[in-house]
Amino acid sequence: MAKTLLTGATGFLGSHVAHLLHERGDDLRLGVEDGSDDELIRDLDAERVVCDVLDRRAVRRALKGVDRVFHVAGITSVRPSDRERLFTVNVGGTKTVLEECLRAGVDRVVYSSSAAAVGHAEPGRTADEEQLFTVGRLGIPYVNSVHEAEVEAMRMAARGLPLVCVNPAVCFGAGDIHLASTRLVRSFLLGRLPLYTEGAICVVDVRDAAEGHLLADQRGKPAERYILGGRNFTFDRLFADLGRMSGVEPPVKIPVALARFASGTLGVGRGPLTAAEVQAAGHWWTYRSSKAKRELRWKPRPHEETLEATLSWHLDREHDRIARTRRSQQLQYRVAGAAIGAMEGAAGLAGQVLRGMPRPGLARLEGGRS
Repeated sequence: MAKTLLTGATGFLGSHVAHLLHERGDDLRLGVEDGSDDELIRDLDAERVVCDVLDRRAVRRALKGVDRVFHVAGITSVRPSDRERLFTVNVGGTKTVLEECLRAGVDRVVYSSSAAAVGHAEPGRTADEEQLFTVGRLGIPYVNSVHEAEVEAMRMAARGLPLVCVNPAVCFGAGDIHLASTRLVRSFLLGRLPLYTEGAICVVDVRDAAEGHLLADQRGKPAERYILGGRNFTFDRLFADLGRMSGVEPPVKIPVALARFASGTLGVGRGPLTAAEVQAAGHWWTYRSSKAKRELRWKPRPHEETLEATLSWHLDREHDRIARTRRSQQLQYRVAGAAIGAMEGAAGLAGQVLRGMPRPGLARLEGGRS
């Protein structure tokens, strides 16, 4: 029986991988951070070991006697304040874990990256594993951190580490107690997302993403990566489906240029949208998973099941708060409409002022990118 180490076992995706490995019969060692909430794996009868991915000695101890490693630990955030932590954990932690895996001579590593490491697609199109990464110029810390982490992983593979990389899209489903992936759905249900703009994302059921990790272990080719993506949604379609299934009114759509102008004043979740969040949302993070379906024989479930599972879980947990949101939404959207009018007026006034100023280079400014 293989001795398997799983990092990030207490997380949303990691906990689902843990349950599948336990069902498979692996001699499972769960790597957890000291003091982390183990609610999602509390039912598993498996060895636990404190494993901070930034602590080389702790990683080395966790790897003792291990044959296979699933490295799922990492953080997701688009907040500028998390930039340093994103690179420290996602890049530095990955480098430490994989260097120690190479040193320990493990038989197999499944490295959990992100579809974002591929970059975004052109509007109306989808990206695959062969796309060149060209979005570093956008300066989105999370995207750049997972890309750099994957570069480190492939560098270890080139040195002989038997590593397979999987790239899950945005994971939806039940059990996201830390709101690692489904904060968007919760914000929608609680009326904290009054406005949105053009863009698209790829959503995968967390159960299917976890299954993809085990299939990569069984059938994946070393030094290859496999996108695990389900349904590609425009935000128009996603919010329409969420609204139809939940009874919550979809948010108001505004142009990308206006959203950029208003970043810092538009609210979502715990605070105002940042320019980086608006920048990220306005692109097509859409992917095709033909390679995983062909080589791993991976098959995602219908997207309706995924949305229903996500909504049901959040509705069960916060039924009363969401009910109050439904009652107050009319006022909220009147306010949102007034805000849009005010911002459009301000943007128009700013444009008139600029056009009236005889500054050198103004024609180039007006003719450039928005």
